[in-house]
Amino acid sequence: MKTRDAILGFSEQFAFDPVVEGGKLSKKEKFVLAGMGGSHLAGDILKSFNPFLDIVIHRDYGLPALRDSDLRERLFIASSYSGQTEEAISSFQVAQEKKLLLCAVSMGGRLLELAREHKVPFVQLPDTGIQPRSALGLSYLAILKVMGREEELTEAKKIGGALDPLSLEDEGRELASWLEGRVPVIYASERNSSLAYNWKVRLNETAKIPAFFNVFPELNHNEMTGFDVQEGTEKLASRFAFLILRDTNDHPKIQKRMEILKKLYEERGFPVLSLNIQRDSVLERVFTSILLADWTALALAEHYGTDPDEIPMVQQFKDMVE
Repeated sequence: MKTRDAILGFSEQFAFDPVVEGGKLSKKEKFVLAGMGGSHLAGDILKSFNPFLDIVIHRDYGLPALRDSDLRERLFIASSYSGQTEEAISSFQVAQEKKLLLCAVSMGGRLLELAREHKVPFVQLPDTGIQPRSALGLSYLAILKVMGREEELTEAKKIGGALDPLSLEDEGRELASWLEGRVPVIYASERNSSLAYNWKVRLNETAKIPAFFNVFPELNHNEMTGFDVQEGTEKLASRFAFLILRDTNDHPKIQKRMEILKKLYEERGFPVLSLNIQRDSVLERVFTSILLADWTALALAEHYGTDPDEIPMVQQFKDMVE
């Protein structure tokens, strides 16, 4: 499926009704989500916006650095959209060997083969032909399902009717025009870190451009000093532009920091644009902002003549690793 079609059809993902197959899952209140790239983005969002949720996001081989006693208190979720991600498969295999409570979320591939072979519960995602980063709605629902969070799952499924992807296209194209010839840096509060990261991922993978992110207030203690340009460093910094994701729910001190940093950067000649995250619910704010990032990245891909639908360097890297 083309990227444009995936964006336009994003709200339809929330009609997906995830089903746990291959066995029953015991109820747990603690979790590990093992996944790479687009396959852990849903977990990032859950962790950012539910501070009481005890979930460890594991982006590596094997198991996270937790005591065995802690691991045994958790549901281990191996997530790989393709089912072929070697890090997620490694995590699944080690968790299975240690007899941890385990499940899988995937479209198919080796991961689901292993789940069926070892009689491990799983949710099979539909094969829609989209990139993992574009399947965020499907992954979000599936992860809520295996967690047993039925009330949140019911609420999340309603979000599809509140999203209007097409209405955001013009704003995304305007943003892309502003970013042309520049290297984007996305800033947000710590609570919105997953959102800033999603923006970065889409600009990297869809537009094929360098893009970076950081969070307040930490960046005020280090990163911003790298943009206090002097005569000898002016050329190094000249390509950067800054998008600040503003949320009225952020701490007042964070909002003040955003205003002050914008002023300081602009005084030093940097282009800075504040984007207000405004919607009725947290999930609406999250997914609307991500859709705006999708349109911006797609328009930049068109401007630069890059292919928004494929990630050839990732595939080349995988081939070389194997």
